Amino acid sequence: MGAEGGGEGEGAVMWWGRKPENRQQWVLDPLVGVGPLRFGMDSDEVRAALGVADGGSRVARDGSFWATYGDLGLTALYAPGMLLAAVEIHAAVGPRVSLAGVELMDRVPSEVSADLHRLARGQGVPVGVNWGGDPEIAAWGLSMGAVQAWEASEEGHPVRTDRAITQALVVAPELARDPYGTDLVALWRDIREEPLNPGAWPVTADRDRARWEWTPLEGVGPLRFGMTVDEVIAALGEEEPAARRGFFPHHFRGYGQWYLEEDRFDAAGLTAHYWMRDGRPTLAAVTLHGRTGPQVVHDGMKLIGQKVTALDAALIERAERGDMGLVIGCSGDLGIHGCNMYVRSVRAGDGMVSAARFCDADWEDHG
Repeated sequence: MGAEGGGEGEGAVMWWGRKPENRQQWVLDPLVGVGPLRFGMDSDEVRAALGVADGGSRVARDGSFWATYGDLGLTALYAPGMLLAAVEIHAAVGPRVSLAGVELMDRVPSEVSADLHRLARGQGVPVGVNWGGDPEIAAWGLSMGAVQAWEASEEGHPVRTDRAITQALVVAPELARDPYGTDLVALWRDIREEPLNPGAWPVTADRDRARWEWTPLEGVGPLRFGMTVDEVIAALGEEEPAARRGFFPHHFRGYGQWYLEEDRFDAAGLTAHYWMRDGRPTLAAVTLHGRTGPQVVHDGMKLIGQKVTALDAALIERAERGDMGLVIGCSGDLGIHGCNMYVRSVRAGDGMVSAARFCDADWEDHG
């Protein structure tokens, strides 16, 4: 959830969201549309229905495209032919969407899930689980999701919370059976290499986590920045990556050299990030997963699997004492100045827990 700038006017959108009274009230008409939008509209009709121009769009190779409407808190996905086929409603800034009296947006995920299951039982409609572990109902063209909630500090600055809140993807009939498996949605948000979640978010107990040491700008645990891919695998006990992510240059998939960006190691609980150096990928950063990764303790602070607000508060306290300087990453993550470490957050059911990314000295210039 990014910042949508603006002043203090009625429609102002902040990092932490829009006031409920300033959000439009929309109704989901399953497989037909949502609010004033109807599937099959072209982009001009969508613009007229919303009353605002889009804030930017991107076109895929097959002619499909998607456009963001930041002031309204939504993204519209258009199939080839420029026809509206899906709409993502953003959690804290988009319209408040309801279905048969069930409020879908900006709520506790488990509560929305319970309401949707109850509604589906009453209508004899099956409920599935999508890639992220949230309800997906083909009969309604609805796939739920969740993101971290933000709020305003006493000083008016955006701060992270320990809560996850709901958002929704609504789709046309041709996408309803498996939205994230369709070409249109996959080109917008490719989740093929993401870990599939069955609907539970177990968090490894701290006593069961490996203990790793961190040497800023050099490495963490047995991993050292500059290692080759084979050296990383060897250091992790010959664990093969569960998934690999990379890219072809200039977005021409299938042409030219494929560049490895990251390997995900589920048993170790981490993701290794690479960049190209001397013609081969070398380790440049490591993200320790919040729910399952090894524990790292720095200056008395446990960095992994903790409440995000408590860890942010501890970092701020040390900065105010003058023990360390703080930096803020592009996603709002707090980091320690000069160490290239950022405290990240990941979902754990209805809440969030801390993860951490450890980087070499030049990562921010290339990552």
